[in-house]
Amino acid sequence: MVDAAGGLLVVDKPAGWTSHDVVARVRRLCGTRRVGHAGTLDPMATGVLVLGVERATKLLTFLVGCDKAYAATIRLGQATLTDDAEGETTGRAGVADPAAVRAALPAAVATLTGDIEQVPSSVSAIKIKGVRSYARVRGGDEVDLPARPVSVSRFEVLEVRPARAVLEDGSEIDVLDVDVEVEVSSGTYVRALARDLGDALGVGGHLTALRRTRVGRFGLHDALPLDELAEQSERSEREGGDGIRLIPIAEAARAQLPVHEVTPEEAVAIGYGQRIPSLPSHHDAVAAIDPEGRLIAVLDETRGQAKPRVVFVTAAR
Repeated sequence: MVDAAGGLLVVDKPAGWTSHDVVARVRRLCGTRRVGHAGTLDPMATGVLVLGVERATKLLTFLVGCDKAYAATIRLGQATLTDDAEGETTGRAGVADPAAVRAALPAAVATLTGDIEQVPSSVSAIKIKGVRSYARVRGGDEVDLPARPVSVSRFEVLEVRPARAVLEDGSEIDVLDVDVEVEVSSGTYVRALARDLGDALGVGGHLTALRRTRVGRFGLHDALPLDELAEQSERSEREGGDGIRLIPIAEAARAQLPVHEVTPEEAVAIGYGQRIPSLPSHHDAVAAIDPEGRLIAVLDETRGQAKPRVVFVTAAR
C-alpha cells in the first residue's frame, strides 16, 4: 500500500510490454487502482515511462506535454506498413550505393530538424471520427492523417553501419542501420522521422529500436526496472515497510514546474479556491508550495491573479 498523497514513479519499461501492462503491474504492486501514465510507449520500445500514483495522477496532465528524448535505430533501405519493425515490408529498395546515402545523410537529417510539419504514422493512436487510427489500419481502411507542427530540437547521427535485412519471402537486401539520438516536442513520432528520413534519401526507412531516455526532467537515472520494483514491494511486505518508494508529489512538482513559494495565508486561500497575486513570470502551470513543503496546487499565473488549475490540499472546513 502507498500513502494517499502518492507520488511519481519512473519505470524503465521493458520491451514487449504495453504501457497499460506496466500500469496494471504497478497497480498490483502499490495496492491501488489509482495509477496513470504520462504518455504511452509502443510495446517494442523501452525506457522512461512516468507514472502517477494516487493524488499524483493529477500531475500527469502537466507532464504529457513535456519534451522527450530518445535513442533509436533507423533502418534505411526498407519501408514497412507501421514505420517500425513490427509491420510488413511495403518498400524494399535496399541501399545499392551506401557511400552516396552516407554522403546525403547529413542534409536529409537537417531537413527533419527544427520546427517541421510531420504526418503521424498511420498506426498512431490518433482518433479519426472516434476510432483510433491504428484500429482503422488493422481493419483494412486506408488512413490519410494531416500533417501537424512538431519540433525536433536535436537529431544527431551516432553511427552508420551496413546490415542485411531478411524479408518476408526469405530474400535478403543490403540496408544501412543508423543509430541516432533525438530530442523532440510532445506529439512527435520518432518512427515517422525514420519513415521520412528514408523517403528523403529515396530508399525508404523504418524504426528497428527505440528507447526513451527522458520525459521532461525525468530521465533513465530516475527509472527503475519492474523487477526491482517487485523486489521493493516484497521486501516491504516482509519487513513491514511503506511499500514502493515514490518520488514525493511536491518533489516531483519542483522538478518539473516553476515554483511559487506561498505563505500560510495564501495556501489557505488557494485551498478555498480563491486567487492570489501571480508571480511576474506568467507561466500557465506553477507549483504552489507552502512553508511546510507541501504541494498546495498547480496555478495558472498568466494573469495578475493566479487561478488554481488543480488543488491538492484543500482548506479545512
